Amino acid sequence: MNIPSNLFYAKTHEWARKEGSKVYVGITDHAQHEITDIVHVELPEVGKKFKKTQPCAVVESVKSAFDIYSPVSGTVVEVNDAVLSSPELINQSPYEKGFFFAIELENENDLKDLLSAEDYKKSI
Repeated sequence: MNIPSNLFYAKTHEWARKEGSKVYVGITDHAQHEITDIVHVELPEVGKKFKKTQPCAVVESVKSAFDIYSPVSGTVVEVNDAVLSSPELINQSPYEKGFFFAIELENENDLKDLLSAEDYKKSI
């Protein structure tokens, strides 16, 4: 199972990658395997504010729908339009092309509450 060591992880299977003041968010390889064939995704609007652990997106598979939770607090500054038209990117490339959105990090301490790759691996 692919678990990149340069990311932070939530127990709810979201990942976070910090780049400057932005944090890119997606779901883990483990999560996309569990969800299976993703057929639809609903992303937040740019400018929308979220608190850490608040539902912020929805992923639908042929089986059911799943809430995605923001791993950090902040304001959405970018969404990945590619997954709206090609949701299978989330299954094919969960850590790169299949990211959901970027959020302007409000509090650096939010990252300290997330799991390291090693701790995430132990949790699954």
